[in-house]
Amino acid sequence: MQYTINKGIGCSVEFKGLKAQYLFIFAGGLLAVFILFVILYMIGIEQWVCILFGVVSASLLVWGTFHLNARYGEYGLMKLAAARRHPRYLIHRKSVNHMFVKPQNNRSCAM
Repeated sequence: MQYTINKGIGCSVEFKGLKAQYLFIFAGGLLAVFILFVILYMIGIEQWVCILFGVVSASLLVWGTFHLNARYGEYGLMKLAAARRHPRYLIHRKSVNHMFVKPQNNRSCAM
């Protein structure tokens, strides 16, 4: 079985419809689910509980990643993160008269 990763000139990485950062979220999430599955199994939790946990959490991860990809697009998560860091309003504490007064030029040229 051979998978192709479509990367044209100036285009972002795309694999099976996942674009850009969603591909990394998907791969990292599946790796985390696998590690949790192994830890749960090594602790001694019953095998079927571990398998059920792995299948359910991996399914939710796949669905969530593709849902975010379809909803926000290639740069949507970065735009959301930038919007959260941007202030909702600016506080300006100077008086209105102070804004319209022309500053005095106190420079003197000594030549």
